[in-house]
Amino acid sequence: MSAPVPRRALTTRRIGWTAAALAALICAVVLSLAVGARPVPPATVWDALVHGASGPDAEVVRTLRVPRTLIALIVGAALALAGTALQGITRNPIADPGILGVSQGAGVAVVCAIAFAGVHTLSGYVWFTFAGAAIASVAVYAIASRGRGGATPVKLALGGAAINALLVSVTTGVLTTKASALDEFRFWQVGSVAGRDAQVVHQIWPFLLVGAVLVVSVARGLDALALGEDVARGLGQNVAAVRIVGGLGATVLTGAGVAAAGPIAFIGLAVPHIARALVGGGHRWALPMAALIGPVMLLVADVIGRIVVPPGEVPAGVMTALIGVPFLVTLVRRKAVAA
Repeated sequence: MSAPVPRRALTTRRIGWTAAALAALICAVVLSLAVGARPVPPATVWDALVHGASGPDAEVVRTLRVPRTLIALIVGAALALAGTALQGITRNPIADPGILGVSQGAGVAVVCAIAFAGVHTLSGYVWFTFAGAAIASVAVYAIASRGRGGATPVKLALGGAAINALLVSVTTGVLTTKASALDEFRFWQVGSVAGRDAQVVHQIWPFLLVGAVLVVSVARGLDALALGEDVARGLGQNVAAVRIVGGLGATVLTGAGVAAAGPIAFIGLAVPHIARALVGGGHRWALPMAALIGPVMLLVADVIGRIVVPPGEVPAGVMTALIGVPFLVTLVRRKAVAA
């Protein structure tokens, strides 16, 4: 058995990796602003943002790439924080908003908003996605909490899979009977940060802030919960309160991210594992690290999608899935070997 890492060395490592993640985030932002079908030199990006320079390149930066970059920052951080919180709450390493049905709940709400409520703008989806995500979260927890043992990790995963399958069927049924909503929903469902305007950023960031505060406030409780429910109660934690507050925060974060960009896959699954590998399992460090790595992953995926098939683009949601599937396979293999 390896010797435990001294506290000072662990703190130094955590600070070092946090600084590295912040530097990577800055580089990813610069790439997002400068790289695309029309490359823009970094000096021109700087002049457009700081000095108000005019010209075609400056307009591309200000009107198209700045909103796109800001949305990727918000969505990446929101989904990464939500995934980290959900994995802590369920003690399930493959939990994320998509697997637990939260994203699909938001998707059903968007379908209903388009088909029955006449909502046709991204900004109009916000409250519907929150409602759908919340209902799906409550349904999964209600199913899992029934019977002996309460909401165990396995029962939460099974409940999420059941609700996910049900909601997929509902979505398909609505789109079958309301074919006019199909094209609009397809644009949203693919998962992308392109084509959004700055108004979406103004509507979404307060929810990111609220959700982040909620999940960070239960960081100690999530650390205790990782040791088991009985141990957590022995340490003075109210397990039910930790799960409710953390779950509410994850729901708000998921609703914000899905409303802004659609169901971006695998960020909520992969990023928490990367964060814990870098700074350890303590949520007071893992949550901030996830909030830095999530936007990096989404920004890089978006940049790659812009240049891989010029002059067209591959949506960021597709690129994150291409990155995330090998990660999931590797995770499953590692867990199988460990077992």
